[in-house]
Amino acid sequence: MSRTAPAIVILGNGSLATARRIQQLYPDALIYGLAERVDGADRVYSDFGANLRQLYQLDTPIIALCAAGIVIRTLAPLLLEKGAEPPVLAVAEDASAVVPLLGGLSGVNDLARKIAAGLGISPAITTSGELRFGTCLLNPPSGYALGDLELGKRFVSDLLAGESVRIEGDAPWLASAQLAVSAQARLAIHVGSDERAPVADELRIYPRNVVARLNAVVSAQAIREALREAKLAWQSLACIVADDTLMADIQLHELAAEWEVPLRFVQAGDDVCAQPLTWRNPLSGVVLGVASAPLDPQRLGRARGRLSVIGLGPGAAELMVPAVKAALAQANDVLGYETYVRMAGPFRPEQVLHCTDNREEMQRARHAFELAAQGRSVVVVSSGDPGVFAMAAAVLEALHASSDPQWHSVELEILPGVSASLATAAQAGAPLGHDFCVMSLSDNLKPWSIIEKRLDLAGEADLALAFYNPISRSRPWQLGVALQIVARHRTPQTPVVLGRDIGRPGQTLRVTTLGDLTPDQVDMRTMVIIGSSTTCTFPRADGREWVYTPRWYGDKP
Repeated sequence: MSRTAPAIVILGNGSLATARRIQQLYPDALIYGLAERVDGADRVYSDFGANLRQLYQLDTPIIALCAAGIVIRTLAPLLLEKGAEPPVLAVAEDASAVVPLLGGLSGVNDLARKIAAGLGISPAITTSGELRFGTCLLNPPSGYALGDLELGKRFVSDLLAGESVRIEGDAPWLASAQLAVSAQARLAIHVGSDERAPVADELRIYPRNVVARLNAVVSAQAIREALREAKLAWQSLACIVADDTLMADIQLHELAAEWEVPLRFVQAGDDVCAQPLTWRNPLSGVVLGVASAPLDPQRLGRARGRLSVIGLGPGAAELMVPAVKAALAQANDVLGYETYVRMAGPFRPEQVLHCTDNREEMQRARHAFELAAQGRSVVVVSSGDPGVFAMAAAVLEALHASSDPQWHSVELEILPGVSASLATAAQAGAPLGHDFCVMSLSDNLKPWSIIEKRLDLAGEADLALAFYNPISRSRPWQLGVALQIVARHRTPQTPVVLGRDIGRPGQTLRVTTLGDLTPDQVDMRTMVIIGSSTTCTFPRADGREWVYTPRWYGDKP
């Protein structure tokens, strides 16, 4: 089964008690609740189908507390390849039934048994092989790989027809299976890393106990030839280990992706792992280490560190992009201004939070690289979009100033978010529908004279304007000056949108005019959007106003 913690998906408060009971079995699991119907969920979603399909595509085990038919119809378009799917179960709202639906080869029945035991009921398992033998022969435990799925299906069919079987090699998980074992049996379950030709009367299971040690970048074919020369099965390859000087090499990462194995790094001369290995060197450039038992890649060298600079969006969970959610789920460390870090939660107990003051951006960026250079997965949190008056620039500035090769070897990614100006504009309609200018009125990092000049030029250019950081206790006068500058180029009737805490609890949206706007109507948490000469308003059916800037300019086409 996938190592990812399950997602418990519910549609209403009536399911919450059962969801909490399941969460006690899987403390790292998060409860996903439908917006405006569930109180107290760990994550909120607005569209059941989109949420379920996203979790499925992220390979997240799904425990859906709803009718099985809803889940099946929702995921049907994604069911392309059996064997490449996470476990999916339907659980009755009142905890009276547990039904495994998908993921027979990824541990869904094991998941069903554990949940059912925790709820005090029997799981509705229908898989013939598991009912007869008490285990799924085609789903060996972690650290082992099945040789051939199609031959395996025929093999299990023969066993179900009454044939006996002999077991060759070490298979401790089969000790309690209800198999008719006989040393003279025609059928055999063979467990080993030796290369063998597929045959119909043999179920081949390979321990993942081989590591390929590289001192230089080689081709996938070179590894394949090395394994063949050593008479080792390719299915037993557990990991590729390379010198840490190659950590940022794109070809090496593509090689690991092609083999679908983890990529780990060591310093030249260091031991790959503490576990004894028998080394074979059949070909130049590839050295193979073979262990007596499956290898845990997490204990081989270290991973390439990852630093993700993310944008949470305006605050509403449904406006957070999927890639950001995935980065948060995978993170070892989360850094940021405490308010934003708390917005990004909840977090698992083992995830480390590093909360700092909002003015410590460069220190935070350097700390993030120090952690990521140790092989950790690190997230730096911003609200809105990280590239808009937020942490992405600070992180890149810290990297630009550093000569540390370990920092430059970190896998750095900038993941976008919905910026406050866009979230506010969407609530109002489309006030930024044509060319617009985004400005911060804070002079902490740039002179006020520059701000005044840019305001004047943007106003003269007849751009719609979006103001971040419009006013604060230490800068009570600057918004008034900014409005005076804009008024040189706009009529008093110019529409203005004021969005406060958009996307967060207690959000407010007001539409006013430039002539009626005064600084006392605005605080630091307000986004100010001032229209251009073409920006229009008209009444909404609910009594409020739509605001938009048409895409034409001058004479209407």
